[in-house]
Amino acid sequence: MIPVADAHCDFLYYMLYDHFKLKTTAPRQAVSLPYLHQGGASIQFFAAWIDPDMRASGLQQCMWLIDAYYRMLEECKDAGLIPFSREFTPESGKTATVLTIEGGEALMGREENLRLFYRLGVRAMTLTWNATNELAHPAMSRVNRGLTKLGREIVYEMDRIGMAVDLAHLSDAGIDDVLSSVKHPVFSSHTNARAVCPHKRSLSDEHIRAIAESGGVVCVNYYPPQLCRKGEASIADIVRHILHIAEVGGLEHVALGSDFDGMSEYPRDLKNWGDVPRLLDALLHEGLSEAEVRRIAYDNLRDYIVQFY
Repeated sequence: MIPVADAHCDFLYYMLYDHFKLKTTAPRQAVSLPYLHQGGASIQFFAAWIDPDMRASGLQQCMWLIDAYYRMLEECKDAGLIPFSREFTPESGKTATVLTIEGGEALMGREENLRLFYRLGVRAMTLTWNATNELAHPAMSRVNRGLTKLGREIVYEMDRIGMAVDLAHLSDAGIDDVLSSVKHPVFSSHTNARAVCPHKRSLSDEHIRAIAESGGVVCVNYYPPQLCRKGEASIADIVRHILHIAEVGGLEHVALGSDFDGMSEYPRDLKNWGDVPRLLDALLHEGLSEAEVRRIAYDNLRDYIVQFY
């Protein structure tokens, strides 16, 4: 089975607030150990999503979610769930995890909190979600504005300490600001190609190229409104985005970032982690070699994130 690495899911939020358990599968749950094993999951990024409507408690929210992450690891260590390390290989048969933050509200405007999160194991962070905050403006904003002064300072500090800057949800101007100021490669954990399906959260070809030139990766998500404009989304739409990003930025710069457990709807033929092999089969059917599919499904994201460990 081809190993798979996934750059984004929102399981932790539902573990904390809806009592999801990774060992079992609840209704509406897309990430579970049975599904991960069925889908060939070797690496899964787990995001601590910060609710911008509760930004006054952003730090507290994040600490609770980080605690949920470590409780999950403890509860599932006998099932092969482990923290990612440079030595990890898919041949171990285990699933490695990467802790990330979705939403700069977690920092409460303090660089000290960024360094604290790094010491707690966080290795990537988006600057915003769908609301403007102290750091940046989101892609869904009515105005295209870049980073704030504090946002630039936070990006500088992320780059200095070795935390990956995740461009997901960020405005075009904000992406430009990040790309012009970092030394480490950047990535977008869950996005798509705007040229394939117009959506403000998706990336322009210019930004796809720029991320690739930085040495980063563009991770394709499965969110139907970002996959197609009309009709019911399917795996065929995901394949279109993958192939376009590979053509624009290079095969070695496209990866997967499902957004599982962060969506209210899914493609008709990809409802949970267990369905991911269908996507890999579709890529093989397009004429890609098994080595090329493995690069998209696993190697590119692994090779990107390992430099932050």
